[in-house]
Amino acid sequence: MHLNMSGKILVTGGTGYIGSHTSVELLRAGYEVILVDNLANSISRIVEQIEIVSGKRQVFYQADLCNLAEIQRIFEEHPDIKGVVHFAAYKAVGESVAQPLKYYQNNLVSLMNLLQVMGAHNVEAFVFSSSCTVYGQPATLPVTEGSPVQKAFSPYGNTKQISEEILNDTVATSALKVVSLRYFNPIGAHPSGLIGELPLGIPNNLVPIITQTAAGLRPALMVYGNDYNTPDGTCIRDYIHVVDLAIAHVVAIDRVLGNKMETPFEVFNLGTGKGTSVLEAIEAFERVSGQKLNYAIAGRREGDVEQVWADTSRANRILGWKSSKDLDEMMASAWQWELNLKNGILNK
Repeated sequence: MHLNMSGKILVTGGTGYIGSHTSVELLRAGYEVILVDNLANSISRIVEQIEIVSGKRQVFYQADLCNLAEIQRIFEEHPDIKGVVHFAAYKAVGESVAQPLKYYQNNLVSLMNLLQVMGAHNVEAFVFSSSCTVYGQPATLPVTEGSPVQKAFSPYGNTKQISEEILNDTVATSALKVVSLRYFNPIGAHPSGLIGELPLGIPNNLVPIITQTAAGLRPALMVYGNDYNTPDGTCIRDYIHVVDLAIAHVVAIDRVLGNKMETPFEVFNLGTGKGTSVLEAIEAFERVSGQKLNYAIAGRREGDVEQVWADTSRANRILGWKSSKDLDEMMASAWQWELNLKNGILNK
């Protein structure tokens, strides 16, 4: 599946959750990695953790993509960058509803700055971290890449839609080639237990709240809404292991650099193709960890979609990529990471 490519890849948001796992897989695949992150939602220690897991060094810049000069400096110091995998963005749905301008400013200006500098340096390969939020609440399930992009439920989701429009328009007038990966709900951690999801402050995602509650860091887990039109009344999502997701980014950058694209802007859903309810996710965690979770039912949360899961057949067929890890593996790895954090793994 992997073409054994080489060359420098710039990974923005590289110390974040998905960025760090993707960096490990890129290094493992033979690429050199340049990480850039402003550390707004991550810590610099992750750079060392990536090196420990991969056995390879990478270059790290603490920089803000909203500052054009900082991006220009990176490209001037590395004129041989072959491609960009772009994760850097604010991503909390609830916060985006409360602070829309913060999200539009950060997520869109950073993208436009990056594209401008890439164009000036003739870097054409771009893999974009998109989201299933672009589909809103789909009329039919599972969601295919041909499903209509609906009005976004949140400013965060809207920044992903607008970003895809910006990329589409740029592709039409330049040599840029883009693979946009619309992912469903990434969870879990690296099997080494050395990198994983590291939310600063209160997590917005279900699994870190589950693991933090089980580890005694939170008194209880709130299940937002049990009156949805689903089998057990709780929201349904397509949870995918972060390592499976990371591998898909390597396949995508291989595809762009290997001139395998059918059109200069391609979109792929990344998920397992299976929907899991919040209560089913809790049950899976309890099963693999042996921990009973203290949880309570609360009212619905603004911006939450009732149910969504992916049709992954396009990614399976065209990318030759398929998710391989099941929900129990996802939960077990997330719990191991939480226990390692509790034991001070990042302080050793």
